[in-house]
Amino acid sequence: MSKKDYYDVLGVPKGASEDELKKAYRKLAMKYHPDRNSDDPNAPEKFKEASQAYEVLSDSSKRNAYDQFGHDGVDASGFGGGGSQGFNDIFGDIFGDIFGGGDPFSRRQRSNKGSDLQYSMTINLEDAVRGVTEKIAIPALESCSACDGSGASEGSEPITCNSCGGAGQVRIQQGFFSVAQTCGICSGTGQTISNPCKVCRGQGRVEKRKTLSVKIPAGVDTGDRIRLSGEGEAGLNGGPSGDLFVQIKVLPHDVFERDGKHLYCEAPITFIDATLGGEIQIPTLDGKVKIKIPEGTQTGKLFRLRGKGISPIRGGSTGDLLCRAVIETPQNLSKQQKQLLKDFQESFSSDSNQNPLKEEWFSKVKSFFDTKS
Repeated sequence: MSKKDYYDVLGVPKGASEDELKKAYRKLAMKYHPDRNSDDPNAPEKFKEASQAYEVLSDSSKRNAYDQFGHDGVDASGFGGGGSQGFNDIFGDIFGDIFGGGDPFSRRQRSNKGSDLQYSMTINLEDAVRGVTEKIAIPALESCSACDGSGASEGSEPITCNSCGGAGQVRIQQGFFSVAQTCGICSGTGQTISNPCKVCRGQGRVEKRKTLSVKIPAGVDTGDRIRLSGEGEAGLNGGPSGDLFVQIKVLPHDVFERDGKHLYCEAPITFIDATLGGEIQIPTLDGKVKIKIPEGTQTGKLFRLRGKGISPIRGGSTGDLLCRAVIETPQNLSKQQKQLLKDFQESFSSDSNQNPLKEEWFSKVKSFFDTKS
């Protein structure tokens, strides 16, 4: 341990009062405590140095011996064996500021909230769009009704743990520094059960399957989660139950593809309808709708049906249904049909307006090769 002057370590004059010593040590302990300075390799040594200085100077008899004989006047080998009341008090205060509570060595184990649970639910697109109520059965730990969650059999109750005195933690002395560990006898509960409940075997909880009704709101999509408060596992020592999170997965649809609030589909049309124009029926989630096919329709043309998509779960305007035209080439033609098509092809004039895309493409190809020559 360092042989630096204890007054210099704390940064106080020799005539410093008890309050000044306490204030100085508190500031250094907060600054150098290892749990708050894990990235500083020098923090543990500086914390021990400040703790040793305060332990000596806060004890009037040790301080008098130190003032007269320096380090030789105090028994460093016995540091931390007894300790002064003032040192113990501020040590508890410092831990309170660091860990957000009182002295961790004497704090009783609090009741614990039960674990959250997650359930994966698969639904079809129609139910996702319109909303649905589904029943699910889940296994979960519930508070034992036989012992009311105490873990003790009827007519008995848990008693204070003799090992930790009900604190849930035990103190282990390592040099001058005390370390708190969870009590191995009571597992941190602060209580032991001499006559455990025969139903839950002293655990206070039992595993059961429960059936729940889950309301799926309209507009949900894959990845959305629905929270059912208090439907998770029961808490320990009277703690609140956890929550149940239902994870949604929407199945692929045979006709529609979803993109956010919009729906997409493809509609095959004959090349006759595409050429001359016509009328076809396309599906929506609300039924069939007729749309007009303009004369000269090409593959890939999108027909938009406004408001036939999905109403977003978080609000906003309803999406659209976009139908993509796919021109189908006829197959298995008879000789007569093939001849008719040949005659039809020969009837084409050199008018580029009849095949504008073809003419444009050949023009681009010709320009491409001209630039290479």
